[in-house]
Amino acid sequence: MWLYLAALLGFYFLRRWYRERQTVENLTEKYVFITGCDSGFGNLLARQLDTRGMQVLAACLTQKGAEELEKATSGRLKTTILDVTSTESVTAATEWVKGCVGDKGLWGLVNNAGIVVPTGPNEWLTKEDFAKMINVNLLGVVDVTLHMMPLVRKARGRVVNVASTSGRLASSGGNYCVSKFGVEAFSDSLRRELHPFGVHISIVEPGAFNTAVVNVLEENYQKMWDQTPPDIRECYGQEYLDTYFKLCRQFSKKASKNLRLVTDCIEHALTSRYPRTRYSAGWDAKLFFLPLSYLPTSVADYVIIHFLPRPAQAV
Repeated sequence: MWLYLAALLGFYFLRRWYRERQTVENLTEKYVFITGCDSGFGNLLARQLDTRGMQVLAACLTQKGAEELEKATSGRLKTTILDVTSTESVTAATEWVKGCVGDKGLWGLVNNAGIVVPTGPNEWLTKEDFAKMINVNLLGVVDVTLHMMPLVRKARGRVVNVASTSGRLASSGGNYCVSKFGVEAFSDSLRRELHPFGVHISIVEPGAFNTAVVNVLEENYQKMWDQTPPDIRECYGQEYLDTYFKLCRQFSKKASKNLRLVTDCIEHALTSRYPRTRYSAGWDAKLFFLPLSYLPTSVADYVIIHFLPRPAQAV
């Protein structure tokens, strides 16, 4: 029995390995629009796809970011300025993309633009902190997608949304988790609605141990602590903050500097004939956050609660 089970599993993974290496034809004629290309995942992905000969349409928040990206890439790559929190900016970018793609439509839409600060324990945050995070990380994704969807549907293309393991398992930093849970829900509903049109939706979930996240956390936590009311600071205590700093430094040492762990997943979602619905990027995503999200809530709570710092006035 065990031999048959092993053979069945072997056949399953062999078939999956073979299917996932089948690429889409005529990639050099495919147009891909990427948001958040000033730095990080978006910047690397734009250069990566440009190297493969694809028609990259890169959206940057700043003119400086656009100019630097143009210098580092071929003449095929085109840039535009986009603020995903502004519907006027999204509308203008959509018209620009229409002019670029013509009758071919848009093969790939990559919603990468996002922020990780301000974030922190929920009591340290304000309603405005939640609104700022959601406006970029969730409503920006929604607005860009709704504007670009007719172009993607015309090409029977792909939408790739960069979410997070924090969209599967909430630990700390409530506003960030809320925004990424929203991206997951939006992507799931979109995938089911657009399946009849031949449009595929993929979600990429980077882990927490990457330099794109860790490097900004310590400065952010100090800022959020300084603006927190005195009674709440007394409740948590200075040691709570110091422990968070210590964790950030430990994470910084362990964080992966290889951003291609994420961009390779996005590239596969855009170029494979059989893309995955979800991609977990990074060892922490695959071996810690994702498995923990499937365990009973009581188990996940136990692990996370004992992992976080302990407040001064904890019972």
